[in-house]
Amino acid sequence: MGGRVIDEEREQFISEEDRELNRIRQEKLKRYVERRKSVSTKPAHVTDESFCKVVEQNSLALIDFWASWCGPCLALASTIEDLAKEYTGKIFVGKLNVDENPDTASCYKVFSIPTVLIMKDGKEVERVVGCVPKESIVSALKKHMKQV
Repeated sequence: MGGRVIDEEREQFISEEDRELNRIRQEKLKRYVERRKSVSTKPAHVTDESFCKVVEQNSLALIDFWASWCGPCLALASTIEDLAKEYTGKIFVGKLNVDENPDTASCYKVFSIPTVLIMKDGKEVERVVGCVPKESIVSALKKHMKQV
């Protein structure tokens, strides 16, 4: 008879645990969905003033150095936008206009555009120069994503 009481208490405990775990799961899912809504799927605008903060706050960042008059830069823009969508929440993707922000371009010796820098923990780890296929940037990026 005592075994039945213990089994009932055990079942009640498990049932309460299941409800609590379900409640926690629902709360986490709700926070995740809200966070995903607030994260932009477009490349962020990066400036001389924000560059250091951006690369220090994001363990992995892809920054496209470009200019509005540059044909290859404009051709690469859709690739950068695709990468921003595909890697939302995984890496930071930004664009820095070299005409408006010459200090950062000079500091990182960006002499031709488009130039894509991959920054890891605040340091440049890879550089892709020119209007290259998306796969070239993805390949460079994935090398460093494995280590994040």
